Amino acid sequence: MIVSNVSLSGCADFNSALCAGAGEGHLGGGSYRTALTPTGNLVVAVCLGFIGTFGLINNLLVLVLFCRYKMLRSPINLLLMNISISDLLVCVLGTPFSFAASTQGRWLIGERGCVWYGFANSLCGIVSLISLAVLSYERYSTMMAPTEADSSNYRKISLGIIMSWAYSLIWTLPPLFGWSHYGPEGPGTTCSVDWTAKTANNISYIICLFIFCLIVPFLVIVFCYGKLLSAIRQVSGINASMSRKREQRVLFMVVIMVMCYLICWLPYGIMALLATFGPPGLVTPEASIIPSVLAKTSTVINPVIYVFMNKQFYRCFQALLQCEAPRRGSSLKSSSKVPTKAMRGIAGTGPRRTNEFLFMVASLGQPAATVPRLGLSCEPTIDITKAPSSDNKPVVVSLVAHRDG
Repeated sequence: MIVSNVSLSGCADFNSALCAGAGEGHLGGGSYRTALTPTGNLVVAVCLGFIGTFGLINNLLVLVLFCRYKMLRSPINLLLMNISISDLLVCVLGTPFSFAASTQGRWLIGERGCVWYGFANSLCGIVSLISLAVLSYERYSTMMAPTEADSSNYRKISLGIIMSWAYSLIWTLPPLFGWSHYGPEGPGTTCSVDWTAKTANNISYIICLFIFCLIVPFLVIVFCYGKLLSAIRQVSGINASMSRKREQRVLFMVVIMVMCYLICWLPYGIMALLATFGPPGLVTPEASIIPSVLAKTSTVINPVIYVFMNKQFYRCFQALLQCEAPRRGSSLKSSSKVPTKAMRGIAGTGPRRTNEFLFMVASLGQPAATVPRLGLSCEPTIDITKAPSSDNKPVVVSLVAHRDG
């Protein structure tokens, strides 16, 4: 995880109060006191309790919906399940121990427990970040593909999920074998990578971790969603009012995704760099706990943004609460299956062909009904006599046949 850390190796120069307690725990294998006041520990405990409770509930609910409703078991939703599982593991393997440490004012599970905590939470946190990048790329590649996505093909998504875990292991195993190391961070209520050791070994690892586990996923997310938004903007040639509505909706979703990513993870990165390259004592224990808490809020925010703002999941959630079958709209195919080339039988190319393609792209986040393949004597037209409905139902595509000659 990327956050300012107070390690035993940097005790002499950083915070004597924390290091004295940490040294006792380190030498004796027991617990050590934190550097926060009782009030500070209480505030942190309340925040962690809120995050742990709602993160656990949100992610468990996502898994229940996925298991309960067969219609949700599409490739794109399988990737969302991977994000929820990694966030759920953080709520189970990390938050309870830091919450207990805050309530008691000391780390409770010793040095080995600290190393395990740092490794497990770093692993799950990076899996979540990489999965968000894979999700954005999958949406981009599906929308821009020349053929219709196959909703029964799980191979591509399965490879993406395996890659996210393997990639995370590549960057979280090295501290266990000597390339940097895990230890207490901030005021001593959590553990992570050592950000304060000024050795070449530690600095090289931190630079690589910052670039490949924070900056690269962020650039992938911005690029993919930026390309999709650019394509949707070009659909204005078909129906200006419909285009503006969809463009605003997608733009809102993209901005929310990017902003939440930055709010949760950018403070981690900034604090890590300040602790690594700044003078000793620049980052206080009180300040360093804030990025750690913000990063853990991603376990609460991710299910809300990527799942419950999805109409298909939301309708199933409503059905689960009301103990009834989902509404008919939720039975439509997943938005990952956008028939970008269902009209490949259409004659002619050029601007009109581009507009037809972009019209299908504009269905991002909206289930799209399968469009039958047409012969050369047919062409699609958009029914612009009806204003977009308030419940965001799929746009009607009317088909007009023309006789040759």
